Amino acid sequence: MNQPWTTTPVTAALLRGALDVEHTEDGVLPHRLPARARAQCPEELSLVEAQPSGVRLAFRTRATAIELDTRPVKRVYPGAPPRPDGVYDLLIDGHPAGQGTVQGGSTLTIDLATGAAEHRPGPVGTLAFRDLPGADKDIEIWLPHNETTELTVLRTDAPVLPASSSGRRTWLHHGSSISHGSDAASPSTTWPALASRLGGVELVNLGFSGNALLDPFTARALRDTPADLISVKIGINIVNHDAMRLRVFGPAVHGFLDTIREGHPHTPLLVLSPLLCPIHEDTPGPAVMDPESVAAGRLRFHATGDPAERAAGKLTLNTIREELARIVALRATDDPHLHLLDGRELYGEADHAELPLPDQLHPDAAAHRRIGERFAARVFAADGPFRPEVKQPARG
Repeated sequence: MNQPWTTTPVTAALLRGALDVEHTEDGVLPHRLPARARAQCPEELSLVEAQPSGVRLAFRTRATAIELDTRPVKRVYPGAPPRPDGVYDLLIDGHPAGQGTVQGGSTLTIDLATGAAEHRPGPVGTLAFRDLPGADKDIEIWLPHNETTELTVLRTDAPVLPASSSGRRTWLHHGSSISHGSDAASPSTTWPALASRLGGVELVNLGFSGNALLDPFTARALRDTPADLISVKIGINIVNHDAMRLRVFGPAVHGFLDTIREGHPHTPLLVLSPLLCPIHEDTPGPAVMDPESVAAGRLRFHATGDPAERAAGKLTLNTIREELARIVALRATDDPHLHLLDGRELYGEADHAELPLPDQLHPDAAAHRRIGERFAARVFAADGPFRPEVKQPARG
């Protein structure tokens, strides 16, 4: 090291993709929901909104060495296979340039049967990248999409400046664990992250594992967040939680979209129906983990509903796709900026035959890449709903 370290506190000015930053004793904790929403959300959503999917540090520097001190929260599920350490992705001038993990940190032990959780604080660890090009460059460090991460301090061997505005459109996306990034290889290779890079937009990812449930506070967060493009992926969590019946689902979708439109009346708004998921195409939820698969170290889910219950209003993915198509067609008569995409165009029967869902619910890394590439090709295309010339004021 020819030069002394430059120490930079991590602040909101260095972060992209977070809606709020909580100040802690040692640093900051990025959040993907604002404080008002967090005060209303249940514990299971609190745990996943604090996982920084799509959140990244962004700055400009000539540094050849970078160290980032963080305190990750490692999750432990007794009886289930150990979870790997969260991955950090380094991008230089928009191109992948390295990966790393952080040892140590706190632990959160969660009982899968009862939901009871025990938090044990742990030490700060260090992420390091060395031998980087010495020229001025734009740096992005994508935080682990599936690991809550407290950021304490950034050290470099040259000064840093917050990244200037890219001038790109902001894409605000909401969805379930698939949008959150479950089973993706790394934070910059979740399907929304891949699609955003291919589409040349800035991503704000409000994908919440297990919690795309049409919650009003999530709709208000979407309403109040500046965006040029908005998409909402609706359906799979409604089914695998067995959370609603058909009578309630339709009005809930209308209310969710109405709230978004209060803040973004003319912004392109894409409703994305569920990807193919064979266990729930015609079988209602809830979905439960197979205990034998857990014992064998291979987590798998299965649907426990009865297809005959559809007559009483229980929801399946096919029912939800039909209802979303009806709702969007109805609303589009006086909302020309509202669009629908059938999720099976991104991952359908042929894809499942080639790249089956390993646990029956979540796509693997290869499928994430395919979904991201297809979304970009269809949605950001010259004739797509997010075509390049479409740009609305940040408030709609």
